[in-house]
Amino acid sequence: MLKWVQGGISAVTGIAEPEYGPDHIHSITETVKDKQPFTEATREDFHWIAPSYTNVETQTFYFTDLKKGLLGFAQVIHSNVVGVHTTAQFTFKIYNTNTKQQIWTSTKLEDFVIKGNNFYAKNLQIELANDKDEYRLISKVNPESIVDLTFTKLAPAAKIGTNGTTVYGPSLEDQWGTMRHLFWPRNNVKGSIKSTDPESGKETEFAIDGKSMFVMAMQGMKPHHAAATWNFLNFHGEKLSCVLMEFTTPKSYASTKVTLAFVANDEGIVCASINNDSLHQKIQPDEEVGWPKPSAIEFDIHGVDPAATDAEVAEGKKTVEAKVSGDLTLIERVDVMAEIPQFVKNIVSGVAGTKPYIYQFWEKMSIECGDVKESGLGYVETTFITEA
Repeated sequence: MLKWVQGGISAVTGIAEPEYGPDHIHSITETVKDKQPFTEATREDFHWIAPSYTNVETQTFYFTDLKKGLLGFAQVIHSNVVGVHTTAQFTFKIYNTNTKQQIWTSTKLEDFVIKGNNFYAKNLQIELANDKDEYRLISKVNPESIVDLTFTKLAPAAKIGTNGTTVYGPSLEDQWGTMRHLFWPRNNVKGSIKSTDPESGKETEFAIDGKSMFVMAMQGMKPHHAAATWNFLNFHGEKLSCVLMEFTTPKSYASTKVTLAFVANDEGIVCASINNDSLHQKIQPDEEVGWPKPSAIEFDIHGVDPAATDAEVAEGKKTVEAKVSGDLTLIERVDVMAEIPQFVKNIVSGVAGTKPYIYQFWEKMSIECGDVKESGLGYVETTFITEA
């Protein structure tokens, strides 16, 4: 009873949590240990949940134009704080790896509404086509980032286990919080991006024709209670794409690492993995904020063929090894506290040890998987929230 009360209090206030231990986190990866981790996600899986309790739910469309050296993402963030204040934000980034120039916008959305798979707001719409696996995103909410992109699925939609959800709390039924991820690992993307410089009035237009990864996520608790650190990879080459998502919980949940990855090509999923290593290399301490910033990284993925049976996985058969590695060039260090709404900031601020920063990197990276070895463009994020 005491831990339930402590969990309930920490879910609606900014206090730090006590140490509950490993029995209070139920990782989605543990549910498929020694089993086939891959499950094809359905259209219904990608419906917005929009729960009434504290949560942050996102749709993020990453894009990479290999020929032009462009990469970035378009994202909608729908957040609810303690069930009394709901906000929505559109964030956008495009980075030119040749000129090292970027456009970054974060715009509050008005008159937003959710309808199944689709999200609408004033001057913005994200729609999943009824008759095909295709999302279209149109945004005119900010003249610096006018976006019209169409994302067409190539490899199957993917999730780990039955629902892709990690649960925090005494049991699966008695939940204090959740973390959920669903993916379209490899897609085509086509469209245009226009930007008007607010000072000079100069207009710039980008025609995008490349590869994409789409992820829908729901974090049903406060960010600093859910994870202490994150590692994220979005890699695209001509033949292969790789997405890796990894978070480590705070000490309150036994510093538990939850990691998942998918490698995909134009025909399907090459491997799914819940056993990965994100190795930070050439670490240089960030003297300004104190976090250990890597200058190179290696992602080792120990996966299995998606066609392998549970018995074959348990016997160590049909394994697939992959590695993505390269140096890192910093695009931006994002001060999360400077970006979130003031209402949220007031709740999170003051928590001991909470100083969330996201380091965003790009680089020409290489992937090795089976007989395929190729180079491509990688977008990497390493996030530090609290001491793990």
